[in-house]
Amino acid sequence: MASLGPTIDQLIDAFRCLPGVGPKSAQRMVFHLLERNRDGGQLLADALAHALDKVQHCEQCRILSETPICPRCADPQRRQDQLCIVEMPSDVLSIEQATHYKGRYFVLSGHLSPLDGVGPEALGIPLLTELFAQKTIQEVILATNPTVEGEATAHYISQLAKAQDIHITRLAHGIPIGGELEYVDSGTLSLAFSGRESI
Repeated sequence: MASLGPTIDQLIDAFRCLPGVGPKSAQRMVFHLLERNRDGGQLLADALAHALDKVQHCEQCRILSETPICPRCADPQRRQDQLCIVEMPSDVLSIEQATHYKGRYFVLSGHLSPLDGVGPEALGIPLLTELFAQKTIQEVILATNPTVEGEATAHYISQLAKAQDIHITRLAHGIPIGGELEYVDSGTLSLAFSGRESI
């Protein structure tokens, strides 16, 4: 690819870190911001810098939060004996929008994938194990994606929960195999959530 200079090349490469953005898409975004929307580019840069400075992971559930304990974990109205385990922060939002679930969450930020070097430590499993050992959780709801990796992750976590005599449920089928919660319509997700089964 022809170069317009190291600064533009570096910016194009930076946009390629986003999921689904290849070289051509990154190039279009950069050209748009530099030629037609410099104010938008500055707004994007400022918002990103601010978010990188302020946003962290909640110390309890590991969702993205601007405070050490997120608003959901700090809410005394939420059930403390139910824990829904999801792969990504976007899954929490999907469940909140589609269901009436009012328990706690734990965000793995991925799934087990030994070939990619993603093991239990990277998913916060030691923190989850400590949470199980506190004996406050009565039901664990496994809401990992119905992919091979999601199923393997759910199985691994279910073994940890069973060792602490915690009741385990899994979202009911209805979510397509290979699908991801973020892209499932609300009706399907709501039905799958309400029809979860013990495993």
